[in-house]
Amino acid sequence: MSVDITSAFSTAFLGSSKKLIFLLPLIAIFWSNNSFANEVNIYSHRQPFLINPFLEEFTKKTGIKTNVVYSTKGLAQRLKAEGENSPADVILTVDIGRLYIYEDYNLLQPIKSNVLDSNIPMHLKSPENKWFALSKRSRVIVASKTRVEENTIKRIEDLAKPEWKGRICSRPGSHVYNRALMASIIAAHGEEKAEKWAASFVNNLARRPQGNDRAQVKAIFEGQCDIAIINNYYFGKLKYSEDKQQQKWAEAVNLIFPNQEKNDRGAHMNISGGGVAIHSKNKDNAIMLLEFLSEEMSQNLYGKINFEYPVNPSIEPSEELAGWGIPIEDKIPIIKIAELGPLAQKIIDRVGW
Repeated sequence: MSVDITSAFSTAFLGSSKKLIFLLPLIAIFWSNNSFANEVNIYSHRQPFLINPFLEEFTKKTGIKTNVVYSTKGLAQRLKAEGENSPADVILTVDIGRLYIYEDYNLLQPIKSNVLDSNIPMHLKSPENKWFALSKRSRVIVASKTRVEENTIKRIEDLAKPEWKGRICSRPGSHVYNRALMASIIAAHGEEKAEKWAASFVNNLARRPQGNDRAQVKAIFEGQCDIAIINNYYFGKLKYSEDKQQQKWAEAVNLIFPNQEKNDRGAHMNISGGGVAIHSKNKDNAIMLLEFLSEEMSQNLYGKINFEYPVNPSIEPSEELAGWGIPIEDKIPIIKIAELGPLAQKIIDRVGW
């Protein structure tokens, strides 16, 4: 419902200039507050080209303007420094460890939403409803089609076997994606066995850890190694790249979802997610945005734009993702991965990953 504030005040106070003058500051305050009503301010670790299609659809549907501050790092520290004066309403980020930092700094507020409760499984959200997963990505194995026989690698644990010595490439273990994977192995096996796995894995490396996930696939293509660990969506990005050379990198490897055998725990899944900033001035709009990102249109967009899996159990993965196979997932509460992150980093440091 829209209200013509000028007419309302003119009718009520016409002929009483003193009253009108007295109320002008209140009118200004009203307009100032009302100006926030149709916008939402987002602090995002996700690159603009990845989130802009979602935000454009959100504005079309709701009429709410979106304002984005993007940075790869430092946003949590900025939000903390801004305190109550922060304009941030929504935090969007990738990796459970980064989300957990915002909660640990007390930068997110608990919210109530029947929509989010319905759309997000319990193991993929904060126990206090301070943050919610919005998409999933699997940490997968890629192996040379010509130098690694199919079905010889079935588990992430297999990468510690001596037969793979000098045949594995990896980005640094301290990267958040590998740290989360390490945490999942600790959760499955305990600290001692997890460290033995990590030490054996490092002993199997063909070169020192370097580069990003794409660089590992390139290294397999070039023959520097035969096996690597990447996030599943990088395979899609390479396969459909405008760069013909990168397409060749993807064509050179098989994609392996680990730990898929009966009674095994399933493939490790990480998330992208979000929450409402502790001092949000547009809380209702912030909740509305998170709800929108958990619903059918957005969940489908995650698959089409970035080859990510939906978190909403009522939404099927995109046709392309389904074509790779729908993995059995490790359904450990994702917060456990965040809690084990510091221990995972200690192990990574000790084994020199």
